[in-house]
Amino acid sequence: MKCIVVTGGVLSGLGKGVTTASIGRILKDRGYKVLPLKIDGYVNVDPGTMNPYEHGEVFVLDDGAETDLDLGHYERFLNVDLTGESNITTGSVYKTVIEKEREGKYLGKTVQIIPHVTDEINDRIRRFNSKADIVLIEVGGTVGDIENRVFIEALRQLSRENGNNFLFIHLSYIPVILSGEQKTKPTQHSVKELLALGIQPDIVIGRSQMPLAEETKKKIALFCGVSERDVLSNQDLEDIYFLPMELTKQDLAGLIIKKMGLKPAPPYTFRWDNLVDKINKCTKQVKIGIVGKYTGLEDAYLSIKESLKHAGIHNKAHVECIWIESDEATLRDYKKVDALLVPGGFGSRGVEGKIKAVKYARENNVPFLGICLGFQVAVIEYARNVCGLKKANTTETDPQTPYPVIDLIEEQKNIHDKGGTMRLGAYPCTLKDKSLAGKIYDDKKISERHRHRWEVNHDFISILEKNGLVFSGVYEERQLMEILEVPGHPYFIASQFHPEFRSRIEHPAPLFVGLVKAALKKN
Repeated sequence: MKCIVVTGGVLSGLGKGVTTASIGRILKDRGYKVLPLKIDGYVNVDPGTMNPYEHGEVFVLDDGAETDLDLGHYERFLNVDLTGESNITTGSVYKTVIEKEREGKYLGKTVQIIPHVTDEINDRIRRFNSKADIVLIEVGGTVGDIENRVFIEALRQLSRENGNNFLFIHLSYIPVILSGEQKTKPTQHSVKELLALGIQPDIVIGRSQMPLAEETKKKIALFCGVSERDVLSNQDLEDIYFLPMELTKQDLAGLIIKKMGLKPAPPYTFRWDNLVDKINKCTKQVKIGIVGKYTGLEDAYLSIKESLKHAGIHNKAHVECIWIESDEATLRDYKKVDALLVPGGFGSRGVEGKIKAVKYARENNVPFLGICLGFQVAVIEYARNVCGLKKANTTETDPQTPYPVIDLIEEQKNIHDKGGTMRLGAYPCTLKDKSLAGKIYDDKKISERHRHRWEVNHDFISILEKNGLVFSGVYEERQLMEILEVPGHPYFIASQFHPEFRSRIEHPAPLFVGLVKAALKKN
């Protein structure tokens, strides 16, 4: 098997996921089938139970796996649909090992970190062997973290089995001091740490504010055991989607192909430079207000931000995201934007602020898109202010509401475990003829990803529809309401599912494309 392993040094948050995705895209454009894999050192089985402020967005896949947000980067850059196998955590590995031990599968042996835990890690990686030309592995955190040490050891063992078919790329932070000098000492120490763990990096990528100076490259090469040619720059860029082109200019693909002895492959038809050209041709400007409850951390809404960017490129427009904290929003905030988007979330905080945002958008003909909780608060707002059900609410916020227009899904009522128990993954949705949703998707049946526990209460569908609300998308098998819209409004639509999880640069999410298009008309 052929593997490229990306490790990080000095500090986290360098953009290792974007760098890994960019490497994958460069190789895909060269014609190779690349399958990415993210390794996370936390003991959680998955990030599904984490607060967004703790870990950022939880990215949901078609198979219902709740994964690290970097898998979103992989899917968007590579235009692929991944599975839960592409995210390994310490928690998931130990859970499997312990279950095997309880079942007696280790034949009475003492179960140890080496070889049993490392074997489980490598068995998971080996499963990818027949599925791709190259397995691209990102190791979360930084070298030296106690959390990822077992993974580094597993990869060391696997690399010894596969010789030159393994390539290690180390992404390291290069700080710049007040004098403007780029300092290499932190990178030297992180590579020494990697060497102490038995791994010599083949390529070092320096993450810095500016391109690496030649003197900086020479120092890194000298002290880190690589040639100057194998030291590349990953400087601050205007847009993350420019990174593949930046690394291509430095011939990263050529280095990888030569070092791994890859055979030539037919190039991919949609090349990344075509996309960059489209971004550079975006001349229009539009402002979209995102009314959320985690706006202090933009990564909590990473896929939404990227989906708006994709939709903007499709409409030849630059989209500026205006972050509005839902429980602090004012009319002045709403008047500054061309459209409003209310995203998902959990808990009662900020719900009333989101309801007010929906009311403003509906009554003032402001283009609006609601997602998940945004869909639910749109139902609540309509029930209160159009249907006259003044105390309508969701039982998540008010279990005693006399009008529970949003209620817990029936099968959720006896579930007590929080992790991996929501309605998760891709489900089909049937669209009504002549509806806005049908027009936007230009289809009768679609499939989108979900992550929620609460749904529209069937007892109130009749009164909502009688007062003009249209449920234009339905999961027919269970008669669950998936899309709503308000006829006569320039653009008022909401979905129970998360369209942002399926948005790609090559195929932007239709609901986002429609929102940006409507916002440009208002603008």
